[in-house]
Formats: sequence, C-alpha cells, structure tokens
Amino acid sequence: MSSNVPKVLQKKSTTSTNLLQSMYESWDLFHCISFKELKGYQVRGSFWRYIMEAFLKGYKPGLKPKPSVSKGDGLPSTSKKTKRPTPWVEKYRPKCMNEVVYQDEVVAVLKRSLANPDLPNLLFYGPPGTGKTSTILALSREIFGDLFKSRILELNASDERGIQVIRDKVKNFAQQTASSVRPDGRPCPPFKIVILDEADSMTGAAQSALRRTMEKASKSTRFCLICNYISRIIDPLTSRCSKFRFKPLSRDTLSQRLNYIAVEENVKMDDNVIDAVIDISEGDLRKAITLLQSAHRLKGEEGISVEDIADISGVVPKKRIKDLMAVCESDSYEKLEKFVCNLGYDGYTTGQVINQLHDEIVFNDSLNDKQKSAVCEKIAVCDKRLLDGGDEYLQLMDLCCTIMQQICHPVE
Repeated sequence: MSSNVPKVLQKKSTTSTNLLQSMYESWDLFHCISFKELKGYQVRGSFWRYIMEAFLKGYKPGLKPKPSVSKGDGLPSTSKKTKRPTPWVEKYRPKCMNEVVYQDEVVAVLKRSLANPDLPNLLFYGPPGTGKTSTILALSREIFGDLFKSRILELNASDERGIQVIRDKVKNFAQQTASSVRPDGRPCPPFKIVILDEADSMTGAAQSALRRTMEKASKSTRFCLICNYISRIIDPLTSRCSKFRFKPLSRDTLSQRLNYIAVEENVKMDDNVIDAVIDISEGDLRKAITLLQSAHRLKGEEGISVEDIADISGVVPKKRIKDLMAVCESDSYEKLEKFVCNLGYDGYTTGQVINQLHDEIVFNDSLNDKQKSAVCEKIAVCDKRLLDGGDEYLQLMDLCCTIMQQICHPVE
C-alpha cells in the first residue's frame, strides 16, 4: 500500500460515507492516490459516480464542493431536474371524446361503441391535423381507463414499418390475452388496440401480412389504421375496417381553438394574426398551433405581428408573387432569371412559390380558361419533378417560362 493513501482509506471496511467525509477534509485526493491503489476498497457505485462527475466538471485544488443531499443514496447530487416545456400540440390534445371538435358524425358513432364492448376495426383517413390520432387516443382512454398504456400499441411513421415489424412486434402483441376486469374490479373490454399511424406509408408486403394478423387476432385485438390517402391502403384491409373520414376544420373552429390557447398562454399579438395563421395552415390545426407557439417563443413580450407569422412560416409575400407575374408579363428572360435567382437567395422554397402561383393563376381574370389549363398542367408536372428530386431552380424557371409564353405568346 502506498504511503500517499490517506489513513482513512487504509481500512477495507471503510464505508462510502466515511470516505466522502475524508475527501472533504483532504480534497487533494486526486493528487495523492491513483485508482489502482483504491482497487481493493469496498465503496458504493454512486460514490464513484459522484467522484467522476466532479472530476469531469473541473476540479480545482483547494476548492471544496457544496454537497446537496440526494434522496436516493444520501450522497451529494450534482444535477438538478428542470421542467421541460411541453409542446402546445400535446398540451392541448383532447383527453376525451367530448373535446374532439368539428367531427360530430365520427364522435357520435364512436360514442355508441363505448356502451357496446364489441368495437370493430377502424380506418381513419383525411387531411393532416384534423384529429385522427387524437380521436383514437381519447377513445382508448375512455375505454381502458388506467390500463390505457398496457392495452395500446402505437406505431407511427418514425418506426420501422416493414413486414418484419408486422410479423414480430404487432403479431406478438396481438397474441397476448387481455383480462375483462380492471385491477379495481370494474369491467373492461377484453381486447387490445393496435394503432398504426401513417398506415399509407407501409409497404405492400407489410399490409398483406397485416391482413392475416387481423383475422387471427380478431378475438383479442382491434386495429385502427390512420392515413391521409385511403387509396394507398390495399382493398383487403379497407374491407375489414369501418371507415371514417375526417374533414378539414372550418375557420370558426380553428379560430375558436387558437384564441383559447392564446388566452391560456398569455400570447400578445395583433388583431389579424389568427386569420393569418389560419390562412397559412389550410385547415391543419396541428400546423396552426405549432406556428403560433413558434411565433410566441420568438417574440414573447414584444407581441406577434402578421409579418412575423409570414417570416416564420416561410410564406412568400403576396407582393413578391405579383412582382413575379409582372416579370413574366415583361417577356424578358434575363429579368425572369434574375428574379428567380433572388427568390432562391432569399430562402423561399420552390414548392411554396408554386403553391402560391397556382392560386394567383386560378384567380387571375386576365387569363382565359385555355391559358390557365396549360399553366396548371405545367404546375402539376413541375411538382411531380420536385417530389422525384428535381432541381428547384430549373423547375421554377420551366414554370415561369410557360407562364410567360401563355401571357405574351398565346397559342390560338
């Protein structure tokens, strides 16, 4: 044993508490001994964790730490738990069926299933942000109560959605039996629910494998498929489910919900901010809430303006779109190329420009139906190329050249 080891460490029965007190008395522990010399001593792992944390945070000789006693093992705790802010989308997600808005027909039918334990397989489809996932989660909470987490298997687009996941994870969960009585003695439906969010992104082989799993586990498991496009779900699956279409939320519903959140979160904003958020979100409540929270986090006490909403969302100002149309009417390729390059330098995406150009073309009274149809056909082609990975600059130039040709040199 080295002579540099403090006397308190020269007994193998030394506890971690005594060792810690000795360290406070002689904080130069790291300078006088090595870890090899302490190899035979019995100390708890939590003490060594504290030693390493103090070492990594920066040790200064002669400086004694101020220990804060932790409830777990009586040793100093070096970390403080901070409450993380919750996204407003999750904070204000409906917790029961009565809180689901604007989907009256769907809610009315699903409420009847609460009285009848025989719930069919479900297929929810519709635009994003209309309450599909929130509805099935609220329904599951009302059905299972405290057993909600153990009776639900939720898979979304971020998970692996191949055939192997269907064969292993989903199949194993579906084969488990479920009790018809809760721990408190109240009755509970004897089945589980598998929620497959973004089911239209599943491969064809995975959907085919799911078809057989749904048949075998029909006694103990119910499936809820959620998708945006029902045409991407194979017919054998759609025929086994009760289909419910979720319609886009109305402006009044969006305005009411956003105003409620703004009051609850003390959001300072101008009068027309809610209308601007609704126009940009296009019926997607999740997108609207996220946009409002982002603007509030950015501005805070200063207050949110309509210009702030446009900057955060990446929407091209209407003046820039009208200027682009004016450049197309000038019949100058050089001016058009310079203007399109400047749009790219300003950070506007081609997809957003094309979407706004579509609305500008459709409601333009100076173009006849034949010119509008030619431009809209080119918009569809350019949008498809962008989805396939085409160059944004080339696609926007192609579209703008078509607009220029239809305005300045129309084909009779």
